[in-house]
Amino acid sequence: MKKTSPHRTGRSSQGLALFERQPLRAIAWIVTLLVLGALVVTPMTLQQQLTLSIGVFVLALVINRAKGRYASLAMIFLSVIVSSRYMYWRVTETMFMDNPLDLLLGLGLLVAEIYAFVVLLLGYVQTAWPLERKPIPLPEDSSTWPTVDVFIPTYNEALSVVRSTVLAAQSIDWPQDKIKIHVLDDGRRAEFREFCQQVGVAHVTRDNNRHAKAGNINAALKNTTAEFVAIFDCDHIPTRSFLQIAMGWFGHDPKLAMVQLPHYFFSADPFEKNLDTFGTVPNEGELFYGLIQDGNDLWNATFFCGSCAVLRRTMVEEVGGIAVETVTEDAHTALKLHRLGYNTAYLALPQAAGLATESLSGHVGQRIRWARGMAQIFRIDNPMFGRGLKWPQRLCYVNAMLHFLYGLPRLIYLTAPLAYLLFGASVIHASASMIFAYALPHIFHANLTNSRIQGRFRYLFWNEVYEAVLAWYIFRPTLVALINPKLGSFNVTAKGGLIQKEYFDTSIAKASLFLLALNFVGVVAGLWRLTWVDPDNIATVWLNLAWTFYNLVILGACVAAANESRQLRGAHRIALRIPAALHFPDGHSLRCHTYDFSSSGLGIDLPADLSAEDGAPLEVALFRGEVESRFPATVRFSRGKRIGVQFEPLSFAQERALVQCTTARADIWAARWGNHPRVAAHKVIGHIASISMVGFRQMFAHYYHASGRKLRRLTGGGAEPATAKKPS
Repeated sequence: MKKTSPHRTGRSSQGLALFERQPLRAIAWIVTLLVLGALVVTPMTLQQQLTLSIGVFVLALVINRAKGRYASLAMIFLSVIVSSRYMYWRVTETMFMDNPLDLLLGLGLLVAEIYAFVVLLLGYVQTAWPLERKPIPLPEDSSTWPTVDVFIPTYNEALSVVRSTVLAAQSIDWPQDKIKIHVLDDGRRAEFREFCQQVGVAHVTRDNNRHAKAGNINAALKNTTAEFVAIFDCDHIPTRSFLQIAMGWFGHDPKLAMVQLPHYFFSADPFEKNLDTFGTVPNEGELFYGLIQDGNDLWNATFFCGSCAVLRRTMVEEVGGIAVETVTEDAHTALKLHRLGYNTAYLALPQAAGLATESLSGHVGQRIRWARGMAQIFRIDNPMFGRGLKWPQRLCYVNAMLHFLYGLPRLIYLTAPLAYLLFGASVIHASASMIFAYALPHIFHANLTNSRIQGRFRYLFWNEVYEAVLAWYIFRPTLVALINPKLGSFNVTAKGGLIQKEYFDTSIAKASLFLLALNFVGVVAGLWRLTWVDPDNIATVWLNLAWTFYNLVILGACVAAANESRQLRGAHRIALRIPAALHFPDGHSLRCHTYDFSSSGLGIDLPADLSAEDGAPLEVALFRGEVESRFPATVRFSRGKRIGVQFEPLSFAQERALVQCTTARADIWAARWGNHPRVAAHKVIGHIASISMVGFRQMFAHYYHASGRKLRRLTGGGAEPATAKKPS
């Protein structure tokens, strides 16, 4: 039987079958490029350009009502036409400037726009046709299944963070003689060694910490022998079905080197926590794991992400183990595998979940490492050059690396209108009406098309909030890495920490505050120009003012993100409704359901009101299929039909059973994946604007209280007041 290509499966194979024929594909490309070229370079008057722009946008709105991938491709085609026409006009018609200041600032904006245009095109290549690969069943005879070493690298994380991952890994449904769990402890801690001995897993150490996580894994590779290696960050708790979902494709494709599954986070990241968007707005990582990785998979360009992945040992060893030349060892390893002609795969089924970074400063530090590492790869092992990669793979890798160069372009966008408002510099040498006729269609089409493609995984405008917060901090390390890729070191992302009180992170917010002040000055200058200063360019003034007001909305949300909310729970609460039972000391029992859980307790919905004293002992029963597990607990609160219970100290067997009934359930994370509804653009910008207003209030409240404290110190006043609460 002829095997189906792993990169042409499911619905995608039906949609792309026609284009497998070389003559038809060549003709389609020639016709497309001819039509595209003619539409892009044909000169038009203002009226003709407006007519074309309106007609094409109406056509896009009509196409957007249709379902299916081909409608999305048609919208991409229209977007490419409009955006290419805008960029051609920008380069050929708007850069004739006599004033050196105008030319310098204009070139800066043009570079930022070219960067955004290239990223837009490469993004379309990545996301136009996600593969949507499905799992392949394993052979019925489990004795034929391969051996697997599970690696759980750790360095300075608390044992409380790691223990659930270890117990869940022990619960993976795989023949016990074919799986071995290894805790790779680069902290060389006695409590970890004792824990590993008690639960029956290998505690692996080395006598140095060279090359950080990559070196830790490579040392373990030299001392283990299983055919495959599954890697989990120490806070990523695998479900029992992880290997059965991931391993089927290895038997189907002998050249498959790696299968990657999503990183899913059951705790709120700093943006979600500080902006109160957890569960209502797709977070920063959902676009990558929900869409981009699935799109990469079509082109055999899935990236290794360092965790929630299975690798074939022989192929990883062939490339010298996990890459150590850069601080993004995972993506670099995947690049090396692809250069040797090996395949990778992505399954968009969350089968593990972990902790997001707790603080914005920690989040920024993590992104700095990613940005530095991708810039290092771009510099020392550029995917555009060298052997082994096909062109779609090169483009996918280049887009991933270009993404982390957004720092300077984002800073330019946040300050570009100030060039005219403050200095009268024309960064685009054209009338306001011509800018409207060319630029607005480009912006509207790109947003409409991306909204259709990304809708469930990224809401419009939110990427600008994320990038504006990080832009200054990303810009510096990427620039340094491009100049000297050997500079910089690996930093471990802290997980499982607490934030004892609310505070305004002025250190992280200082770049946003500076940009905010500049844009406020720009608004004042613009209003001044609207009076008698610039009567001949009122439309230009209004255009730049509108841009500045938009920047203020984005920067206000950035300020709100820097107001750290408290994080007092060491064990995060996770919503989960499953059957349970309460067993009381007097012998009677009560059937009920959980509504949330953590490693320390449960929230329970009761069928009727129940009065229970705080601290009253009981047992909670949870179920795994037909198997019942009981856990000793005490009542923490009782309110009508709801009670909360806290677990008493559990044995390792009970802890393992608790993990099996909760975080290791095969269905728990997949049911929450990609369920965000599509939201209209005006509602999204309205939501960001409301968050921005909160940010302004938080900023003023912070500086009001800070000024009061400083005044009291200078005048020898009384004790400082308690930290101000976050404004609602």
